[in-house]
Amino acid sequence: MNVKKTILCAFLFVLAGSFKGYAQQVTAKAAPKVIVTKSEKTLHSQWDGKKVAFLGDSMTDKRCVGTTCIYWEYLSELLGTEPFVYGISGNQWNDIYRQAVKLHEEKGDGVDAILIFAGTNDYYHSVPLGRFFTETTKQTNCNGQLVMRKYRTPVMDDTTFCGRINKAMWYLKTNFPQQQVVIMTPIHRAYAKFNEKNVQPDERYSNGQGLYVDSYIDVLKQAASYWAVPLIDLYSLSGLYPLADSQVQYFHNGDMDRLHPNANGDYRLAKTIQYQLLALPSTFVAR
Repeated sequence: MNVKKTILCAFLFVLAGSFKGYAQQVTAKAAPKVIVTKSEKTLHSQWDGKKVAFLGDSMTDKRCVGTTCIYWEYLSELLGTEPFVYGISGNQWNDIYRQAVKLHEEKGDGVDAILIFAGTNDYYHSVPLGRFFTETTKQTNCNGQLVMRKYRTPVMDDTTFCGRINKAMWYLKTNFPQQQVVIMTPIHRAYAKFNEKNVQPDERYSNGQGLYVDSYIDVLKQAASYWAVPLIDLYSLSGLYPLADSQVQYFHNGDMDRLHPNANGDYRLAKTIQYQLLALPSTFVAR
């Protein structure tokens, strides 16, 4: 028995060493953080020292999925912002509402701006687009006369993409009326395999609704217009296009994960966001 235990322990020790070596090898291959130079920083802009909340999915998660440095960390260096991060891997736009509630419970109105980076998981999980409004007819006074006019009401539910966005944006507009709220579109998607039961096709394939990711991008653009908030279109402005092999340098793993940017990709995102934010007020709160 003692001999068997000794052999088993030796085997486990060797196996553990192999796994440790593999983990170190994977870590060694990870793209290192990009060194932000002094000339890149815009530390005396309207964003310097501002408290910025970030809502979203794995692209925003504090665990830094696939990267050694995430975009909001770079933004802290580039703009001097103070981040408050609520993004969670796998979250969809129905979770943005819950993240916003948690933000309000923890910070009240003690933030200056709120950036939302979500929507790619709604596409992947085949959430129906739905509609932003239902339409009826309703009587109203127009120039002293009662007339019947078409009347629309925002849809607010968790079953459609439009309803989820409306619900979250209504909460944000109601509870953060003086904060700068910005919607950011998802980036392009390519193949990812995280395990045998989590294999995600690239964006050339439609989802279960027969829709491509750009349909969800278009809805977010409409949402920004309806809810009177700025939109940063990272889908087009970031230049990140993981379907091209030349772009693998910006993503976590060319064979298994062209979904999550690496430190180079997150740096590119941060630079894009930096210059978009410089064109916007950082807050409408007098502090």
